[in-house]
Amino acid sequence: MSEEKAFFKRLFRRFRADEPQDETQPPPADDAGERPSAESEPLPAAETGGNGSGDAATPPATPPATAEASLEPLPEVPPAVAAAPAAGAAGPAASTAAERGPAWYRRLREGLSKSSRALTGGITDIFTRRKLDSATLEELEDLLIQADLGIETATRISDRLSAGRFDKEITLDEVREVLAAEIANVLEPVARPFAFDDSRKPFVVLVVGVNGSGKTTTIGKLAAIARREGHSVMLAACDTFRAAAIEQLAVWGERTGATVMAREVGADPSGLAFDALKRAREEGTDILMVDTAGRLQNKAHLMAELEKIVRVLRKQDETAPHSVLLVLDATTGQNAVSQVETFHKTAGVTGLVMTKLDGTARGGILVAIAARFGLPIHAIGVGEGIDDLQPFDAREFARAIVGSA
Repeated sequence: MSEEKAFFKRLFRRFRADEPQDETQPPPADDAGERPSAESEPLPAAETGGNGSGDAATPPATPPATAEASLEPLPEVPPAVAAAPAAGAAGPAASTAAERGPAWYRRLREGLSKSSRALTGGITDIFTRRKLDSATLEELEDLLIQADLGIETATRISDRLSAGRFDKEITLDEVREVLAAEIANVLEPVARPFAFDDSRKPFVVLVVGVNGSGKTTTIGKLAAIARREGHSVMLAACDTFRAAAIEQLAVWGERTGATVMAREVGADPSGLAFDALKRAREEGTDILMVDTAGRLQNKAHLMAELEKIVRVLRKQDETAPHSVLLVLDATTGQNAVSQVETFHKTAGVTGLVMTKLDGTARGGILVAIAARFGLPIHAIGVGEGIDDLQPFDAREFARAIVGSA
């Protein structure tokens, strides 16, 4: 298997109905009295029109002149692979730094450089020519909490260091080694590839997150990976509040060969989601990815709209959405904890993708989130290219965040 194909197998795999499935349960079904707001016939790919209520299609609204300027940069997407993978595709291959090569690890270290500098600089200040006593451990715990690793992880690391070493001198390398090992121990149980069940067709993926977290770009990258694996994909542009988001998803559809369902700016997003699922079922599409509007997790009325999309999808498939991906911006720090809590409660998050691991990232928060919620972490992104979205590797991440070579 080529290195490129191995990468896609690791990040995006399918599993059979008879394999063990460990999925977070979605929120309870809505009341039976609610009706979906859309029952219209499916629209041609990448067309806009209709109002989600069965009315005749109308010409698409022209996006504002400023829409193009607000689009995020789009990476080049190689042509999709036409052949489908063999039935019963193997589970995820081991994801190691050796398989990815040194270039990826360098980029990851650069992306986590802010967190790494804060940790290593603080550790140097604390442990230079000092014994491991109560005061030293307390300073270390404070440092780890300030680095967003969380109280639970900070305590674990402190306990591990003090075991057998208390009141003795300890080297910086020993501290770094313990730190990396304990961070990896927290992250390894949740490092899982993104998987879909090919016995559920279409497999519905709902992508959620706050404004600017990189949802649409992540959908485009996942669509490209799925198409390379030979799966048919439909993208539903349910961020109907921004012309730029609709346009960007249409570009991703064109580049990846995925079908796009879109309507005019301001259309009902839940109605569009309903129609997209209806069409995907009729056409036998393998995967339906639903983009949603970015919303602040503390805005109740916006979160209610997200709940409505979930309810409407279940009018056709009571098990949908089958996967709910929360895209987190690595630069947000502690606010990411609140995002996970609220989106999980509203939409039943089943997995996480962390983006924007550039030099300003506060990557330690991923450790705190893993310790508190135990949600699968599927992938991390360090840039705009397809190959910049990689399967999450716990030990690789731990080494990078403590500055290990």
